[in-house]
Amino acid sequence: MINKGVLWDMDGVLVDTGDFHYQAWVRTLDLYKIPFSRAEFNNTFGMNNRAIIQILLGEKFNEELFNQISDQKEVLFRQLICGMAKPLPGVLEALDYFRAKGYRQAIASSAPLENIDALIDEMHIRNYFDAISSGYNMAGKPSPDVFFAAAKAIRVPSQNCLVIEDSVTGVEGARRAGMTCLAVTNTHSAVSLKDADRVVDSLLEMDEALWDAFFPKLGNSPMPGTHS
Repeated sequence: MINKGVLWDMDGVLVDTGDFHYQAWVRTLDLYKIPFSRAEFNNTFGMNNRAIIQILLGEKFNEELFNQISDQKEVLFRQLICGMAKPLPGVLEALDYFRAKGYRQAIASSAPLENIDALIDEMHIRNYFDAISSGYNMAGKPSPDVFFAAAKAIRVPSQNCLVIEDSVTGVEGARRAGMTCLAVTNTHSAVSLKDADRVVDSLLEMDEALWDAFFPKLGNSPMPGTHS
């Protein structure tokens, strides 16, 4: 029985949401007189909201303020992406390829579940995924928690999972999870993503032979509860 999994990050991998997130952060933080530069955005992209807001607020961080800022930002983000979300180049081809191979696919994103649901429904790709794991209420990447949760949800051992990421924290999280990682330079440079097993500028660079080259590296552990 095939027991291999593909864990997809969402923002910057499945869909280009960077500008929408940046606009939502700037407009929300402006209400609280908190400056937020493009450089700060780039350095925190891939982290969950708690980690980002802790960095921005420092000693002023508290739960009430965190919830206010985070909720306002995400509502605005979902308004901004309405009718605008499209899969990045090569995504649909890869999703089709993995489904044809019988690999289990999951989303492993730091975003709130409401954002994930909104985006995958905008792009009409929900049917490709066997599970969705939101790391919004988990320890943020580079913690491997969301990757472990996604692997558990699709019942695939960590060593049998390929992670597709675009952020430095995501690549580090995949490494800590003991998973193979492909990084795409949609939001970070190839140099900064060098700890991934392979770095590409676009998923369009990956053909069937290159995808197949990844999976022999992965284990062949049977599904839990089955016998090899």
